[in-house]
Amino acid sequence: MDIRLYNTLSREKQAFSPQNPQRVTMYVCGPTVYSYAHIGNARPPVAFDVLFRLLRAKYGADHVVYAANITDVDDKIIAAAADAGRPIAEITEQFERIYRDDMGALGVIEPTHRPHATDHIAGMVEIIGTLVDKGHAYAGKDGVLFHVPSMADYGKLSGRSRDDMVAGARVEVDAGKRDPADFALWKAAKPGEPAEARWDSPWGEGRPGWHIECSAMAKAVLGETIDIHAGGLDLIFPHHENEIAQSECAHGKPMARFWLHNGFLSMDSEKMSKSLGNVKLVHDLLKEWDGETLRFALLSGHYRQPLDFTASLLGQSKTTLDRFYNALRRMKDVAAEDTGVPDGVMAALCDDLNTPDALAQLSALATEANKAETADWPRMKGQMLAAGELLGLLQVDPDAWARGDASDAQAIDDRVAARVAARKAKDFAAADRIRKELAAEGIEIMDGPDGSTWRRI
Repeated sequence: MDIRLYNTLSREKQAFSPQNPQRVTMYVCGPTVYSYAHIGNARPPVAFDVLFRLLRAKYGADHVVYAANITDVDDKIIAAAADAGRPIAEITEQFERIYRDDMGALGVIEPTHRPHATDHIAGMVEIIGTLVDKGHAYAGKDGVLFHVPSMADYGKLSGRSRDDMVAGARVEVDAGKRDPADFALWKAAKPGEPAEARWDSPWGEGRPGWHIECSAMAKAVLGETIDIHAGGLDLIFPHHENEIAQSECAHGKPMARFWLHNGFLSMDSEKMSKSLGNVKLVHDLLKEWDGETLRFALLSGHYRQPLDFTASLLGQSKTTLDRFYNALRRMKDVAAEDTGVPDGVMAALCDDLNTPDALAQLSALATEANKAETADWPRMKGQMLAAGELLGLLQVDPDAWARGDASDAQAIDDRVAARVAARKAKDFAAADRIRKELAAEGIEIMDGPDGSTWRRI
């Protein structure tokens, strides 16, 4: 079954075929580690984690090479370290650790490579030197800039007009530009900046511009032309446009064959912003919701479309997952057959990562499983688990999921056991009282031929 992906560069859905099926390459722009990630920051790693899983399923886990970088040098990082009175490395190491833990809680598989910008300064300097030598860049008093008019097809990714590009460009170096759209490749060190944020270069001490970092890291770990480059919609311009300019002018070949971009996430129909006070951090949400619930909510909308993230969406996601896990719990005593991913789920994901359709297919499987005869359970269980694996869901033991927070599990077990003992002693009033007390606390007791179990509702 062919994988078809919407390519921002061609503006159409295309059949995906890698340059080398033995080494399929993908790069996704990662975080700048100076603070906690908000839930909008989690959408690219979750969405493209599904693509990573899909590519591994099609080409083999050993044949897909996925890189997601860590930006550990940036103006915001320098400012955060100065405000905290701590070394830059302490700030970046702390928030990288938190980021990776939080994404792991959302079921995101660790990429094959996590290149760090500070480990690739030499590669950045090399590319900048090549661009200067080829006449695509020039040194100014504040560093080195890429000369946008030197690239005839600059703007091909975003399709922006010349005026829009100038208006929307990030102003990184104000003085000494030959053209208003020119952007920084190397930033000269400013007085008072810490030594840990300075590196030597042929153009003096300084640090790299934001865009050149990804060009150098992608080349170093994946090669000069990669199969897939992905990130948020906000990165199309200027970040990805500028990556293309740097890499293609330096190497004389396409940087990436497919460019994928996920849509924006809003909170209760409003844009997330500090001024509105509606920025939700993944770290905080994980204190209230299971990581799979957050992941399900993020996958409930198509990755290219806007997604309104609400308490209602989270509640619906949790309810649906409860139903899935209840179906698996019903079948827990049978061994799952290795049936592979159901055709409907695979077809949905091969159609430009249509996760809403894939989740609908999984929901239909759960419904069928709840109605199935015991003879069909091994097949149904195998299909549900295979579909869940591809989506990064159903990764928890069904009993553990039903119990939720395990901090009071033993106490609840003891009360359920006390109820069972009361029933055996024909003290039905005591048994009924325990059941009602637990129900008032959101605990449902389920009696069956093999005994009594419980779940949170």
